[in-house]
Amino acid sequence: MQHAVRPRTLLRPGPAPAPRPRTPRVRSLIDADALRVLHRAARVLLDDLPQLTDGLVAALQEQEPAYRAAVEDDATGTWQEAHRSLRHSISSLLDPRGARDAARRCSWKIGATRAEQGLPLDALLHAFRLGGSLVWQGLVDETSRAAPEDVRLLVHVASDVWDFVDEHCTLVADAYRQTERQLAWRRENRVRLLAAALLDGTSRIADLPEAAQALGLPEHGRYVVVAVAGGRPTGCPGAQVDLAPGVRVHWHTGVDVDHGIVLTGDGTESVVPKERAAGARVGVSSEVDGLSAVGEARRLADTALSLCPEEGGTVHLTEHLPAALVASSPELGAALAERLLGPLARLEPADAEVLLDTLATWLACDGSAQRAGRRLYCHRNTVLNRLRRYEQLTGRSLSRPTDLIEVSLALTARALLRP
Repeated sequence: MQHAVRPRTLLRPGPAPAPRPRTPRVRSLIDADALRVLHRAARVLLDDLPQLTDGLVAALQEQEPAYRAAVEDDATGTWQEAHRSLRHSISSLLDPRGARDAARRCSWKIGATRAEQGLPLDALLHAFRLGGSLVWQGLVDETSRAAPEDVRLLVHVASDVWDFVDEHCTLVADAYRQTERQLAWRRENRVRLLAAALLDGTSRIADLPEAAQALGLPEHGRYVVVAVAGGRPTGCPGAQVDLAPGVRVHWHTGVDVDHGIVLTGDGTESVVPKERAAGARVGVSSEVDGLSAVGEARRLADTALSLCPEEGGTVHLTEHLPAALVASSPELGAALAERLLGPLARLEPADAEVLLDTLATWLACDGSAQRAGRRLYCHRNTVLNRLRRYEQLTGRSLSRPTDLIEVSLALTARALLRP
């Protein structure tokens, strides 16, 4: 009998299957056993949570001065905070997915709350790491008591425990810093609003103590306001203004003008020196009494600033009071200039300019025709002739004090209000 011969291709053995690795299976079993040990110990810690919380609070009092003060101020609140944090931490060991979000919310809230209370961040992070250490030690102690042979298995979950602690330290630090930035912004904004109200003259009397504290200035002091425009380095309010050593000032930045609220000492002369950075224009008010009068000082500083030449310089209001009077009421100044100088408009422009320059120079020379002539490069008699011509055109007498005052103010108004 002939037997059918199978094709050789069917008899040829296929490639040997790759051997199944044993390490993952062994590791998987070890991890499962480690998790079982971890969960068993964690459930015991959860039942003994009040005692664990007592231990954490006691350790914080012993090791962290900041928490020592916090416990003294609010023992119940500190204990409850520690209790919540530990409960969420241990619950996350038992159910990482289910408890993760609640644990993160708890840590974030603690970081934000402690930032608002001013607890140092280092102390807060130390508290979280200390809590992690107590939880880990509790897991080891409970496993050693219940099943000493299983302690070695905890090594396989140690990284999970400490990764959780590191994650929440990062989370609480982020919450702390974000809250700290928000608080700083609110403080800065509040200070800016208080300073703006003082400078605008809209501060309420009830707000003055808060403004004094926020600005670091006494409510009842002597103040000047310094107005600064031009030549200002970006982001440096009043940086080109060199105040005398020890002078206390609060700078309020504006779009075009910065204002400094300056607490004065023996006088305003030392507040701002005459020399300024190129292009800087500085106006210094007269002294006022108390923060409640800073709004008036700001108005006076702005008036002084308006008197500064375009090329820069410093004007102390007290040294330029006549000009300040004119600048404070430009409509009246224009009317005065028209009344005292208007008749010269009938002359040729060049002739009118000669008479006006002669008047201004003669006044600047304290009424000395000889000194005015030297400045104008002409004889004193020429100066006197021009002055008499002015008197004839306007009907004014330069020997009459009231007319002389009005002429001086009119020339000032012409210089200030000239387009």
